[in-house]
Amino acid sequence: MKEIVPTLPPPPPIVRNQFETVRELFAKYVLPTYARFDLALARGAGSHVWDVNGKRYLDLGGGIAVCSLGHAHPEIAATLAEQAQKLLHVSNLYYHEPQGRLAERIVRHLAPGKVFFCNSGTEADEGLFKLARKFGHDEGRFEILTAQNSFHGRTLAGISATGQEKVKKGFEPMVPGFRHIPFNDLAAARQALSPATVAILIEGIQGEGGITPTTAEYLLGLRKLCDEKKLLLLIDAVQCGHFRTGRYQSFQRVLEGVGGGDQFLPDGVSMAKSLGGGFPIGAFWVRDRHADLLGAGTHGTTFGGTPLGCAVALKIFDIIERDGLADNARRTGEQLKAGLQNLVGKYPSVLKSVRGLGFMIGLEIADKESIPAFRASDKSASIQFVNQLHEAGALTIPSGAQIIRLLPPLNLSRGQAEEGLALIESVARKLA
Repeated sequence: MKEIVPTLPPPPPIVRNQFETVRELFAKYVLPTYARFDLALARGAGSHVWDVNGKRYLDLGGGIAVCSLGHAHPEIAATLAEQAQKLLHVSNLYYHEPQGRLAERIVRHLAPGKVFFCNSGTEADEGLFKLARKFGHDEGRFEILTAQNSFHGRTLAGISATGQEKVKKGFEPMVPGFRHIPFNDLAAARQALSPATVAILIEGIQGEGGITPTTAEYLLGLRKLCDEKKLLLLIDAVQCGHFRTGRYQSFQRVLEGVGGGDQFLPDGVSMAKSLGGGFPIGAFWVRDRHADLLGAGTHGTTFGGTPLGCAVALKIFDIIERDGLADNARRTGEQLKAGLQNLVGKYPSVLKSVRGLGFMIGLEIADKESIPAFRASDKSASIQFVNQLHEAGALTIPSGAQIIRLLPPLNLSRGQAEEGLALIESVARKLA
């Protein structure tokens, strides 16, 4: 007898250009861990993206500093396709050339040392936590000092390290071994040391904390302090690294032309975001004198450093170097920053200040009580300004109550920078 197969209705199609259809899928099936903007993006090309309704936006947020070469870069697409036909994944029980070549590339841009590959910035920071614990274990030292307003990821250790109380709520007790000190305050760092302290971890530029760069004096002073007290100096470069400031690492840019700056080196650096240009990959570098602390069996990963991820990251290095994108981040970043400073002068009731380096720029918005159009909403000034920019046709990233971040692709053109400035001015003019 012929088997009777029940006829089931087909699943409802996702109708293109229909935002509500996409949002309903998220409401039903995706954990609500993000307060998402009312945008559903469908495709991108270069520094622009389009939503499901066909509206185009200039992407000045870069996926929060991830999309180092913008969207749908043809050479990245070709690299993905080519490597996928060779080898996608092998266990780290084996060697493969792309991982070795990528580690060599990172070391060449930093200093002698070794690299561990993982999947994200949070994992890279976790590696630095373990490095510090291993370094101080035999002496009973385990405490890591981090900065107020810092951000080091969303794992339990990551939020424990983060110097922002809002990320910790509901997840207490925190992982022990972290204390927070004022940023850019060398005296406070020295005063905070205890017999248990083993390391100091800072960001080269605080990103989630509002685009606040370290000072040269602070970096050099921390290095001297750590050498004196036998501490590790660790830098979280997940957001501020990979040429975003016009140098490979932000500390290199901050210390340009500063006496002793060319001799400065941290003991470990975490990285991710722009490293993979949208492909998930993270890493941490450890300088040579500590590079064998984490031996066989002390740390591991299933997906870190795959042939596919490493091939993409190598291609991104190639393109950045070939096309001079570090210089572009520096020059076009200065163009953006100068244009924003001009807007601050023109619209002081709406815009307050500008800070940052290269393509890591923070624009401070006035308190929402100072902007009549913002007063009635319970949303922060930064969120409301970002929403206004969405209507105008630009994507930016809020940071705290009053800062919006510009973290565009490293290949943003000068014309696109002018486009972005015009869009920001259109919003400021309307609000003023």
